[in-house]
Amino acid sequence: MNCCAHEEEHCVVARLAKENMPAEEDVARVAAIFKTISEPCRLKILFALRQGELCVLRIVEAVGGTQSAVSHQLRLLRSNGIVKGRREGQNILYSLADEHVVAVLELACAHLHCKI
Repeated sequence: MNCCAHEEEHCVVARLAKENMPAEEDVARVAAIFKTISEPCRLKILFALRQGELCVLRIVEAVGGTQSAVSHQLRLLRSNGIVKGRREGQNILYSLADEHVVAVLELACAHLHCKI
């Protein structure tokens, strides 16, 4: 049974999609990353850190909220490998884990202005 006028082409694409599908555990890990960054407060933290390394106090200043709430969100981001921290004296300075995080943020922002 043909599903459309492009049956042969779609069969090839479906086969390639199946062959190139990431492993289930990788799909789950990617889903966890998107779930983590999809919360608005955490996303605002990422946008702030896109500008450079910051301590918790300055992150609170940039994104609003309380130090306790921001610290909690930073723990979640850090445990998921999205941000990293380094100790400097009594402070922990936070930054984005790597350039891939920057790329995801930039692509998402670019997509906002994409005309479909």
